[in-house]
Amino acid sequence: MAEADPSSFASPDSCRTHHLYLRCRVDFESRSLRGTAALTVRAERDNLRCLILDTKDLTIHKTLVNGQEATFALGERHSFKGTPMEITLPFELGKGQDVVIDISFETSPKSTALQWLAPEQTSGRRHPFLFSQCQAHHCRAVLPCQDTPSVKLTYYAEISVPNELVALMSAKRDGDKPDPEDSTRKIYRFSQPVPIPCYLIALVVGALESREIGPRTLVWAEKELVEKSAYEFAETETMLKIAEDLAGPYVWGHYDLLVLPPSFPYGGMENPCLTFVTPTLLAGDRSLSSVIAHEISHSWTGNLVTNKTWEHFWLNEGHTVYLERRIGGRLFGEQFRQFQALGGWRELQNTINTLGGTNPLTNLIPNLKGVDPDVAYSSVPYEKGSALLLHLEQLLGGPDTFIGFLRAYIQQFAYKSIMTDDWKNFLYSYFKDKVDILDKVDWNAWLNTPGMPPVKPQYDMTLSNACVALSQRWIKATESDLSSFNSADTEPMSSHQLIEFLALLLLENPLPLSHVRRMQEVYNFNAVNNSEIKFRWLRLCIQAKWEDAIPLALKMATEQGRMKFTRPLFKDLYKFDQSRDQAVSAFQQHRARMHPVTAMLVSRDLELAGQTA
Repeated sequence: MAEADPSSFASPDSCRTHHLYLRCRVDFESRSLRGTAALTVRAERDNLRCLILDTKDLTIHKTLVNGQEATFALGERHSFKGTPMEITLPFELGKGQDVVIDISFETSPKSTALQWLAPEQTSGRRHPFLFSQCQAHHCRAVLPCQDTPSVKLTYYAEISVPNELVALMSAKRDGDKPDPEDSTRKIYRFSQPVPIPCYLIALVVGALESREIGPRTLVWAEKELVEKSAYEFAETETMLKIAEDLAGPYVWGHYDLLVLPPSFPYGGMENPCLTFVTPTLLAGDRSLSSVIAHEISHSWTGNLVTNKTWEHFWLNEGHTVYLERRIGGRLFGEQFRQFQALGGWRELQNTINTLGGTNPLTNLIPNLKGVDPDVAYSSVPYEKGSALLLHLEQLLGGPDTFIGFLRAYIQQFAYKSIMTDDWKNFLYSYFKDKVDILDKVDWNAWLNTPGMPPVKPQYDMTLSNACVALSQRWIKATESDLSSFNSADTEPMSSHQLIEFLALLLLENPLPLSHVRRMQEVYNFNAVNNSEIKFRWLRLCIQAKWEDAIPLALKMATEQGRMKFTRPLFKDLYKFDQSRDQAVSAFQQHRARMHPVTAMLVSRDLELAGQTA
């Protein structure tokens, strides 16, 4: 018996889905998807008479098994896992036998996987927009499935949408045709021949245009943003080539990018063939492109080699951050890679300060029994995971040696879903001549203990020193020292260094109000458009209790919905007496227009969790 997935009702030990054929109609009036999901399922044992699928807020109309009607029952609704769907097969299956289960279903307007945007929430303001976000456990709110990353399947889809809109999926585009049932609609077809976990099934529908930015890359966005996006992400092909050189062949065919409306809750989502990204990356100077390097890297770590359960999420994210920074090192030099990695270590310190050093969710491998993966989500799997890999790189012979391991690891486990023990056993077999070194690693402290890691990797400080020096000047400055600061302080610093300077100040006790006022006078951070700088600057101001910053912080928290920005800004505003009531009322005012997962988590942050919208 394999270790069960605590986030799913499905039991892949008894049967596994291999293919999905999805046909559905996108209905903006009722805010629902209606259609059929045909799952090709293989019995993993003899005498199989029933199976359980995950669903969440779905209406199920009918179930056919190889064309015969089958009985099904929906179980009790669980707060975040949804509702198990038990299907009784009309005949017994033997091990290795395939069956097609055809389920007619409809999604709810409240689906946690889908955000339906009214025209005024888009850039063009003329057409509605729909996007999905299935990671971690929301595919079940789109269609009935075995919603666990331990199961991988290929898919084919036919999606009916209004004629004036475009549909895209995490798959190869396979043309479109008029909808024979409705002349105002067309059907877009998609094919994904590489087996993927169902959290990577993705759909977007909107007034989208594309620009070619590389031999295998189109960037898609609303027309108002498409040129800006094409400029911002022009380095994509260069990054893809470096990633292939580091990790092995790119197996997905094309690599397109899609820029979403501002409410998209993440920086990026590595949907195969079509990475989704937030418009907060559009800084105008390509300085936030490390998110693209990150999503590209997922084409190997995450999408090819996948965590078997969300408790092993660090296998996806730690390796991807490691690869993202290797790409950055090739593009901008080893000192830049080290600088980014040190920034990640500080981000980890920040997260652990917030969550608490004994919080079990700060374990690299947390126990998610009874825990909503959305609530558990943090920078820990990313930054503690990549710190472990950097530490191992330094112990085992450096970057060239370690990338050899990473490439072999990807080759070994491609198309599979694995747990940390599989990774660790492979590490030991690959470095069989260095077992004595590996045995000195405190594995229990790294993997199963909360708080900061037991060892800090070594970091080249060249690019970080200027950030540390300037932040220390501000921390130590008395009132009479404030006149010594001027705009020349930050002139030689890159935007990455400014982000780091502000991040260092956020690790300390709040600055006096006089200091942030002076900082605005000399550096004019209020005028900066870079979202990463603006976010940290506004946090610094609110933590220093500067009332002038309240409207700016509220504006940033509500004008975009990237949770990395929105949640800490709301938390800081809630902690500040002068802005608490405004934060709560701004949230209540914007809640209906927020992404469902963002709204749920911010309501918890604002201690409103018991209340409904």
